[in-house]
Order: sequence, then C-alpha cells, then structure tokens
Amino acid sequence: MPISRSAKKSLRKSIKNKKVNVSFKEKLKKLIKLYLVKPTADGYKEVQSMLDQAKQKNIFHINKVSRLKSRLNKKFGEGKAAVTTTAKQIAKKKTTKKVNKKTVVKKVIKPVAKKMS
Repeated sequence: MPISRSAKKSLRKSIKNKKVNVSFKEKLKKLIKLYLVKPTADGYKEVQSMLDQAKQKNIFHINKVSRLKSRLNKKFGEGKAAVTTTAKQIAKKKTTKKVNKKTVVKKVIKPVAKKMS
C-alpha cells in the first residue's frame, strides 16, 4: 500500500485512468466488430477516427494503430475497392514547387610555384 501523499494520489489517478482506458477499448472493440460484420466506408471512417484517438491518448502504440487500420482497410477492400486517400491529400502532394537554380561555375586560378635551382 502507498504510504506518502503523492503515492496515494498516484494510485487514485492510475485506477481512474485504467477505468477510462478500459471503457475506451471496449467501445473500440464493439465498433470494430460491427464494422467487420458489414464493412462500409462510413464504418471505416468511424473506426479510423477512434483508432487515431487511441493513438493520441497513448492507449495504443502508433505501430499497432497503423497495423489495425491496414487490416481493416483490407477487409473493406475484399468486396469493394479499398478506401483511398482523399483528394486534398493528393492535391497537397502534387503542389510541390520545383525551383530551377542556375549554377555558377567559378574558376579559381592557382599560382604556380617556381622551382629554385
């Protein structure tokens, strides 16, 4: 059992956080199960947003979230075309500017050392 005040508070805080995290995980699991029964684009968006929240709240690791998203996207793509990136994301990639820079070549003349004989 914790003895100091800070340890007691830490215990209370960790118990509260565990309850919140467990309830969040349960909601996410239910949402994923509903999505797997009938995969739709809207369902995928909901699951994706919940997974992003889990990543933001440090409930799941970044790699786990990306792995789950990938697998769920494949489930959606089995019957239909896979969910692709939005038009805004594609437009951002295409709008990169290329600047042509003129290269200036400078010739450096090195003095020749004379041999003394």
